Amino acid sequence: MKFRLKRRRLGQLMFVSTVAATTSNFVEKSVAQTPVKKTTPMLKSSIPETMKVTLKVNGTAHSLQIEPRVTLLDALREYIGLTGSKKGCDHGQCGACTVLVDGRRVNSCLTFAIMHTDAAITTIEGLEQGNNLHPMQAAFVARDAFQCGYCTPGQICSAVGLVKEGHAKSDADIRELMSGNICRCGAYPNIVAAVRDVLEGKKDAAV
Repeated sequence: MKFRLKRRRLGQLMFVSTVAATTSNFVEKSVAQTPVKKTTPMLKSSIPETMKVTLKVNGTAHSLQIEPRVTLLDALREYIGLTGSKKGCDHGQCGACTVLVDGRRVNSCLTFAIMHTDAAITTIEGLEQGNNLHPMQAAFVARDAFQCGYCTPGQICSAVGLVKEGHAKSDADIRELMSGNICRCGAYPNIVAAVRDVLEGKKDAAV
């Protein structure tokens, strides 16, 4: 009888020991398999959220408080209110946002406003000479060089820059040098004719 009790007691002890060991292994595996969350320390940015920028547009200085990442196009349209320059593709592929920076053609959607604090920026609104249209604007009207008109401000600014560059000698040159400005209406023949008129000195074609 005593032997049986000892065997039962021994069996109970072995059972309890086995359960405890299994539970311990399970807990250890669970802890080992739990992914450790890595925390990345916050880096304090040295770039200010906004900064003061002064842009000289069409002869007038504009003082803006803007983020450094604001493009020249957005500064012109959203902060200064000059909406003549259009946002088309916003990737520098259509040319609708073309403006003149120190006389050179620039896709304003591809450049930051803070890069042009010392430059003379000219938009389509600044081409008018007093109460008269700029010769290129007049030529576009005379040649009916637009349909919907969305690309026209960029086309005209680009054409003004093209004439100043002095590289265009033929219609083929005009087409090549204006290839960065897309007209989805297909007014290209009339656009080329308008630019040719100005190149040939027919500045009063529309007057």
